[in-house]
Amino acid sequence: MSARRRAGEPAGAAARCTVTVCRGCCCGTPKVPGLDHAAQLARLRRSLEGLAQVRVTDCLDACEHANVVVVQPSAQGRRAGGRPVWLGLVNDSDATDDIATWSAAGGPGLAAPSDILDLYVFTPSRRIRQALED
Repeated sequence: MSARRRAGEPAGAAARCTVTVCRGCCCGTPKVPGLDHAAQLARLRRSLEGLAQVRVTDCLDACEHANVVVVQPSAQGRRAGGRPVWLGLVNDSDATDDIATWSAAGGPGLAAPSDILDLYVFTPSRRIRQALED
């Protein structure tokens, strides 16, 4: 895999995946009890500072899987075959740590997630996937 940047790609972007955290009508609210939602987001941001982009979005329309986190590949990861990975029911600190570790290592296409993250993976409808990728 080449570490060279493509034209128009910011420095460091080639190896930085994006972690999108849903904080809509269900995710990040008291509808998902027993989790400090603000601490979860702060933990991801702190763990991934300078390693991956962490962004918050409104409802991803996959409420039955709250809390939802989507790990999108970097440009380099996408060229290596990585695709966005949707994770649902991310309601404990161990899952949050596993997501941070995987994302810091490069995320989809560049690093293998821990085996336990397979339990969180789900496939949203095509309409929802397209909305996030646009």
